[in-house]
Amino acid sequence: MTRQPRPLRIGNASGFYGDRFDAMREMLTGGELDVLTGDYLAELTMLILGRDRLKDPGAGYARTFLRQLEECLGLARERGVRIVANAGGLNPAGLADAVRQLADRLGLPVRVAHVEGDDLTAANPGSLAAHAYLGGFGIAACLREGADVVVTGRVTDAALVTGPAAAHFGWGPGDHDRLAGAVVAGHVLECGAQATGGNYAFFHEAAKSGADLRRPGFPLTELHEDGSCVITKHPGTGGLVDVGTVTAQLLYETAGARYAGPDVTARLDTVRLTQDGPDRVRVDGVRGEAPPPTLKVGVNRLGGFRNEVAFVLTGLDIEAKADLVREQLTDALAKSPPAEVRWDLVRTDRPDAPSEETASALLRLVVRDPSQEAVGRALSGAAIELALASYPGFHVLAPPGKGSPYGVFEDVHVPQGGVDHVAVLHDGRRIPVPPAHDTVVLDEVPEPPLPRPLSHGPTVRAPLGLVAGARSGDKGGNANVGVWVRSDDAWRWLAHELTVDRFRQLIPESGPLKVTRHPLPHLRALNFVVEGILGEGVAAQHRFDPQAKALGEWLRSRHLDIPEILL
Repeated sequence: MTRQPRPLRIGNASGFYGDRFDAMREMLTGGELDVLTGDYLAELTMLILGRDRLKDPGAGYARTFLRQLEECLGLARERGVRIVANAGGLNPAGLADAVRQLADRLGLPVRVAHVEGDDLTAANPGSLAAHAYLGGFGIAACLREGADVVVTGRVTDAALVTGPAAAHFGWGPGDHDRLAGAVVAGHVLECGAQATGGNYAFFHEAAKSGADLRRPGFPLTELHEDGSCVITKHPGTGGLVDVGTVTAQLLYETAGARYAGPDVTARLDTVRLTQDGPDRVRVDGVRGEAPPPTLKVGVNRLGGFRNEVAFVLTGLDIEAKADLVREQLTDALAKSPPAEVRWDLVRTDRPDAPSEETASALLRLVVRDPSQEAVGRALSGAAIELALASYPGFHVLAPPGKGSPYGVFEDVHVPQGGVDHVAVLHDGRRIPVPPAHDTVVLDEVPEPPLPRPLSHGPTVRAPLGLVAGARSGDKGGNANVGVWVRSDDAWRWLAHELTVDRFRQLIPESGPLKVTRHPLPHLRALNFVVEGILGEGVAAQHRFDPQAKALGEWLRSRHLDIPEILL
């Protein structure tokens, strides 16, 4: 009988640039690991790093990663743990050099490699940063050649797992099912503590069951040669890992059944989750397909300047007070109005309130314009001049400033062969990484059959969140809201009740926008994609919640008729 390779233990120590600094040490000391990954990049991060590099051409990478390595590189070396991180951002070669200098200073014989080829800024005139999302085979090439530390620029988040897995198990580009399993594992790990109870819809239930959510541990996967895995965390760390926490993260920032990447398209409608013991969730059944023929490119550019002011309206006549200040500022800005003006009245006030704060509403004014002058001095002057000449009780949360630049994100696509994907080894050798040779144009999956509806019975008007969890997030200007339930009966109700029309009723902002519903029956989940709700992306700060992080929680708070049997 052929002996199966032992599972590859891959942990995560960062879900974003600014995540818990001590996580790297915690993961290295908390239990056995083979590879430790760190995800430092997001759409907004690339814009921030781009602005950093304008000031300093040697910048452009996540500096906290270096500080973490200063404490932990020796520990990783001692324990035989390889480190793979996308902290290179816009300058992976620069970060690799900095890591080598650090290793020399610490007296550690560490082989450092990096991956490049994602930078397409020169091919996108007017952009601050334009980077293709590369796959994991550049990382795999570095690891196969003996790298102890691999840093990359813009790769897909899941590539931090698919690369080590391909290197360890010897997978090739045609191992679609295995690669798809690693993509799912990588997607669960990529956001750190979101897989271990962080930002979890049913956090109060988890706490009652004994989980300590004050400081969740970071996740790890035990990945098998066939692509199946177990999601878990180090013993004794906070948080929890159960089918719910893993489902929530699977739905985060995804869309339909096909989850496309540069290495493989993973079929999320084939994922099966099983509780495999305390803080252990088995993930199997994942099927993969050939990747699409193009690569996504994230393009960041400066969109102009923005400014905002929040007027505090207290007590009686809130609407009339809001109307007055709107009219006054509209008149004051009439000579040179900003290109975009947005007013939002946030009714946080209560009648007969016991405190001044709870008696107050906020009227937010946000302006944008290509000219800093149009949103800066013109607005601040007009607003300040109203201080003694407007509604009773006039004051603002903070005076408007001079206006700040904002970014715009868009994604474009280039052919798989349109980038020079290269693994740059510790000894300077450069290994070209060929593009996927087997590709398939991405099509929507036909809608699966729905379960039979739940039998009619008494209903109660109640919040959706009593029976359903949700997690939401951003992809450029679009938002997704994943909604799931925990029983077959609840799924029979949700699948028929939460239609696109019902979603539009519950989330009025989505009314004029395109909303697409994607059922995922194995997960008892629906994933809604709302196009354009975030304008030109998170950096444009188009709405109150610019990354749609709480859109799912708003949906859960909305009331509808829920069968009594589910409550």
